[in-house]
Amino acid sequence: MSKQYSIFLEKAAEALDIPPSKYKQAVSRYEAVGTWLESGEYNGQIEGVCIYPQGSFRLGTVIRPYKDHKDQDYDIDLVCELGAAVTSSDAEETKHLVGNRLKEHERYRQMLDKEGKRCWTLNYAEQDGVGFHMDVLPSVLSPTGVSQTTISITSKIDDGYEWCSSDPKGYAEWFKHRNRVAFERDALRQKRSISLNFQDTYASIEDVPDLLVRTPLQRAIQLLKRHRDVRFSDRANWKCAPISMIITTIAVHLYQNESDVLQALQNIILSLDAHIPLLHGREVSANFSNQKIIHRLPDGTWYIGNPVNPDENFADRWHEDGNARAKAFFQWVEMLKEDFVSAAKSGDAVFKKKMEGLFDNAIANKYLPNSTPKVVPPPVRNVSISAAPKPWRNS
Repeated sequence: MSKQYSIFLEKAAEALDIPPSKYKQAVSRYEAVGTWLESGEYNGQIEGVCIYPQGSFRLGTVIRPYKDHKDQDYDIDLVCELGAAVTSSDAEETKHLVGNRLKEHERYRQMLDKEGKRCWTLNYAEQDGVGFHMDVLPSVLSPTGVSQTTISITSKIDDGYEWCSSDPKGYAEWFKHRNRVAFERDALRQKRSISLNFQDTYASIEDVPDLLVRTPLQRAIQLLKRHRDVRFSDRANWKCAPISMIITTIAVHLYQNESDVLQALQNIILSLDAHIPLLHGREVSANFSNQKIIHRLPDGTWYIGNPVNPDENFADRWHEDGNARAKAFFQWVEMLKEDFVSAAKSGDAVFKKKMEGLFDNAIANKYLPNSTPKVVPPPVRNVSISAAPKPWRNS
């Protein structure tokens, strides 16, 4: 039955994903924004502007956010990289150069949200019940970065602005490298299917972009993020829910090129479950010591490193408030184990009930067996009567 469960999970993740037609629409929109930003004069202060996607949209792990018990608009993250160095740029000025350029466009000015901590957000109206939030991140090249793709991004703080280091290009290349074997195995089959099912959008297999291919790793990450969104939606500690960067980084490290979504998901969960002893000051379970991704340091702090910049610690706040974020993470791991591992071993009825609480019921009803067991009639007994009894005695 695990094969049927895996098919269901594939379909559940597909329903959360951005459809190919909407993907093409999103690309068209961010390219238009990019063209507008690239053509700006910026008071002669900037030479060259580069626009590119980052985050889940670029990694192929995008899902519709879930909030207030319903799906929200897709988030599309863009980097606006200005041709200047940090040494010659001011964070506040850089942030507003991009914001002011967006405000010069009549339509974008109407769509522009109030200034965010790091981004400028354009809100696109819904079409067919699906809308977009496009977050534009102002940045400049970092002359002292650990790689040639390191950038400095602007961040608004209480008393002004500051620079923060980031490397979305480097991270995307790391992800692509770790996902390469599975991508090469699955790409042709999936592109053929997309071309067949979306002929009005992509006329041939060659027209289907690589970023629409989804490996078991990408599907597992989508399912993990959805599970987090749903399970923390009503919890008091929802602000401590695991961030997507941690979920993605850990999943990539633990993925072993499984060809089956359920198997990939369960292996990731069991590896994370082996890290729970860290919360109590003990070591990772011996069978998983070679998969140690989360580290508890002698001073009680936690470390989950950025794979392209080890100096950046994604878990730098896990020790705060009595390890609140660490506790929330491992509570989530226990919920994952119950929902995807234990339930899968408990039979169709239990698994289906768990999945109906996480994903679209229509998909569960279509791809999972009915929870009501089939009634099997008892076997019919063959009765042989050699002679009928006589109602009288022979005289």
